[in-house]
Amino acid sequence: MLDSLKRIFSHESSGKVAKKRLQMVLIQDRASVSPEVMEKLRDDIIQVISKYMIIDKTDMEISLENVDDSVALVANIPVHTMRHQK
Repeated sequence: MLDSLKRIFSHESSGKVAKKRLQMVLIQDRASVSPEVMEKLRDDIIQVISKYMIIDKTDMEISLENVDDSVALVANIPVHTMRHQK
């Protein structure tokens, strides 16, 4: 909830947004991951997690980040509630 409030009240400049997008493109390029593959990965993650949780698909963020000398998959997925298993 705190993250949602931060997004509502924070106003990132277009320059900062462009810089983040460029960083994402560079990381994806270094990891040899095309935007199409990232979109398929996002869709697969949504499909699997949605079996167990009700999530906010529009507010989720999935990215690749440089961590030391490797690439890490980072996912920020807002969860509303857990699904009841039968």
